[in-house]
Amino acid sequence: MPTIGGTVTSGKPVMVGGAFDQREAPQFFGSQAPYRALAEREDVLVFQTAPLVEDMEITGAISAQLWISSDCPDTDFTIKLIDVYPPNDDYPQGYAMNLTDGILRVRYRDSWEKPALMTPGRVYAIRIEAFPTSNLFARRHRVRIDVSSSNFPHFDFNPNSGEDEGRAEKLRAATNRVYLDREHPSHVRLPLIPKRA
Repeated sequence: MPTIGGTVTSGKPVMVGGAFDQREAPQFFGSQAPYRALAEREDVLVFQTAPLVEDMEITGAISAQLWISSDCPDTDFTIKLIDVYPPNDDYPQGYAMNLTDGILRVRYRDSWEKPALMTPGRVYAIRIEAFPTSNLFARRHRVRIDVSSSNFPHFDFNPNSGEDEGRAEKLRAATNRVYLDREHPSHVRLPLIPKRA
């Protein structure tokens, strides 16, 4: 999945930091015609609320607890928090503004010091932390979380082969799964700020 803005402080012309509609466009590295919304891609899981009935403030650290599996010995999982604006005169299709994102290379799920490859098909619990943020989601907006396996070039790609980082010679396409059931309640924690009187 191509990086469309975000917490990037340098990298022009390959990467541009900031808030952008989450839609592929010629100015974003890796985008391809017909320049679809990222939410339309098959490699992106989209979870969003109904339109909000009142304003809602989220301020602080964002994290996701996911239960996942893969057919590869290593892969990445990414999350992105998005403020979805309703359609308007300037943006008839609406505007999906990125707020923050995070990534986990699954070999580091238990420890940065002792990476461990996955057993393909086995279910693992992972935690992804995104950079803290603050945003007032206005009434009629939606809160959206995108889950994917890449956000390139902001985060380096994973060859999914399990080889040592920086020395991979093989690339593998990964089939990844996110579980959402009673035994595997994947969820996102959002720091909701109580409404002020």
